[in-house]
Amino acid sequence: MATLIHRTLSHSHKTLHLRFFSQAALALDQSSSPSPLTYLEAFPKPDPKYAETILAIPRSTSGKNISTKERKVGRVPSIVFEQEDGQHGGNKRLISVQTNQIRKLVKHLGQSFFLSRLFDLEVRSEFGTGDLIEKVRVLPRMLHLHAGTDAPLNVTFIRAPSNALLKVDIPLVFRGEDVCPGIRKGLFLNTIKRTVKFLCPPDIIPPYIDVDLSELDGGQKLLVGDLKVHPALKFLRSKDEPVCKIMGARVSDQQRKK
Repeated sequence: MATLIHRTLSHSHKTLHLRFFSQAALALDQSSSPSPLTYLEAFPKPDPKYAETILAIPRSTSGKNISTKERKVGRVPSIVFEQEDGQHGGNKRLISVQTNQIRKLVKHLGQSFFLSRLFDLEVRSEFGTGDLIEKVRVLPRMLHLHAGTDAPLNVTFIRAPSNALLKVDIPLVFRGEDVCPGIRKGLFLNTIKRTVKFLCPPDIIPPYIDVDLSELDGGQKLLVGDLKVHPALKFLRSKDEPVCKIMGARVSDQQRKK
């Protein structure tokens, strides 16, 4: 059940309302002087090269006809909302973002990596120059692409305050295939998972997780529990689920060359 956090600013006699968080996020918020979470040296960090503010304008109505009109003028109908349980939430705002900007980010990062990266979202009355309505850090939650052209059709964002906990599908990057004992013997890698879902504090969402294949021999497999991640990340599935396995008959040198 969501809990309402109610705070008062004594110096201005104003009250902030309607910020809903999960019980887990509330526990983080109420802890006494918690130390800020930071990326650890041994784990991947987001590449600052792709740190970009996504520009948006408000959208008053939704519907198929409105969405079609938005796409025709180079905008992607989108929504940004508040998280409650890491998956669903409220405090929704209808927005439109620029097609070219989203297409560029998805092309450079890849779809899975776009959906595991935080961005600043700036909502103004007009793109870039209008009155500032909201500026907030967000995580892209869902992305719908056109099947034929890969043009972005819809994007859903979730607000990502530091004291939240978000469910994120983290991409896996497989390394060490060139020295993997099983592959060098002519066996093949059966990739079972491309992403793994974690409950993440937003400040340390990893851009990806490295999967080390350098010691994997024939018949051996890696499990979700074998993945090396920041200790603050929580697995949302069984740690015994397989990620990949070396299997199959030997592949001849001639077959490998093909």
